[in-house]
Amino acid sequence: MLTHSQQPPNVILILCDQLRADCIGAYGNTQIDTPNLDHLASRGTTFQHAYSAVPSCIPSRATLLSGQSQWHTGVLGMGRGQGEIPNDFAHTLAGEFTKANYRTHLVGKGHFYPQRSPMGFQSMELEEAGRTLIHNFKDEYREWFDQHAPKGVTPDDHGVDWNSWMARPWHTAEHLHPSAWTTTRSIDFLHSRDKEQPFFLNISFDRPHSPYCPPQPYWDRYINASLPGAVVGDWADMHDQPQDAMDVNAWRGRKTEQQIHRARAGYYGDVSFIDTQIGVLLNWMRRFDAEALENTWILFTSDHGDMLGDHNLWRKTYAYEGSARVPLIIAPPSNNTPHNSHADQTVELRDVMPTLLAAAGIKIPNTVDGESMLPLTQDSNAPWREYIHGEHCLCYHEDQEMQFVTNGKRKYIWLPRIDIEQFFDLEADPNELTNLIDDPAHSDEIQSWRTRLIDELQARDCGRVVDGNLHCPKDQTMISPYKDTRWQGL
Repeated sequence: MLTHSQQPPNVILILCDQLRADCIGAYGNTQIDTPNLDHLASRGTTFQHAYSAVPSCIPSRATLLSGQSQWHTGVLGMGRGQGEIPNDFAHTLAGEFTKANYRTHLVGKGHFYPQRSPMGFQSMELEEAGRTLIHNFKDEYREWFDQHAPKGVTPDDHGVDWNSWMARPWHTAEHLHPSAWTTTRSIDFLHSRDKEQPFFLNISFDRPHSPYCPPQPYWDRYINASLPGAVVGDWADMHDQPQDAMDVNAWRGRKTEQQIHRARAGYYGDVSFIDTQIGVLLNWMRRFDAEALENTWILFTSDHGDMLGDHNLWRKTYAYEGSARVPLIIAPPSNNTPHNSHADQTVELRDVMPTLLAAAGIKIPNTVDGESMLPLTQDSNAPWREYIHGEHCLCYHEDQEMQFVTNGKRKYIWLPRIDIEQFFDLEADPNELTNLIDDPAHSDEIQSWRTRLIDELQARDCGRVVDGNLHCPKDQTMISPYKDTRWQGL
């Protein structure tokens, strides 16, 4: 058997669906219980300004799996003119680990197209939430649930839809919850794997994405607790639409304080239950696979956030912090201590692939746009990009299409189809309550940020800049030239 020093490092990527950064204790939330994640953060690096550049499920996962910008993945959102996550990238995160003789496995949500597309993984066990049962597709979780749940009970009997703001406790036994299943199957993989071979394991929880239905003890923990309420900016009346708010799957509209509280209690409960499951996994490894754990990199993140009623908005696809900012924690093997516990540079999901490949000593393909974050774990002054460019195409409504640029301290937003600009000082106003776009004291700074977005869009030659100014053709959808023919790198 190879000794600890000879064995290449193992890698675990823990990915949550729709987890906003400010709902973890390590990010300053004092009302939520996330002790296992807080412990993980304490022995690694917490990235304070991590973003999902295209904050919805499909485009963000395409970016994470390929290491490419959204323009090069060809997926600019989940709306008009866009596509699914393709299975024909020249290089993928799992594919590079597989080629490097790693045992690669995915447990949980994939969201690939077609369903069960390998995306470089050697094997997978899926829990596809709302995508299951479509076109007669039934994932491993539902097959298992049918065998272990009481007769006649289904995972959907809680009665809450997959994009709803409504919340309630999980309707059956705790061990039947999808987050518990994801952990159990991950442990089974670790137990049965070839110990002579390094592994790359992607644990992909489909929560806290709605439905907000945590097991009863986790619901009870928060339903009567004092939780942060929704924040509503001085600009957010545009989303106070009573008719839209009546929809049980509303993307916008002012809800009552009680409805928002219930949603947040369910969401917090789901987050804490995931934290417990991470503890179950790590406890098992400490007891039964300690040598592997001591030689394992762990990266924890999310594909995007959830507005949870902030600014009268729900779900994701927005440039605002609740939607676009995500947690990102890197914990190295026990013999590799970071010198920088908190990184302030602006990182995004395209940086995950090069980071994990670099941690394993695997060459980074030339199709990757992201950068390894490992230097930032060692040196707080390491050179890095000045800002990121994010966007999302029209999805729920014309009001919601957006472009943004930010460095985590300032943010400029353009809503092209309604020609609205916004500018936020995130240092003074982290909740984005005050739109400074018409403030003369910030005019020069606003112009510099507007110019950054103009430069990004001008370089695409996509028709969004005319005579040096931002421009949106009302009858035209922005589509990347790489939507159907993948970018092959420089």
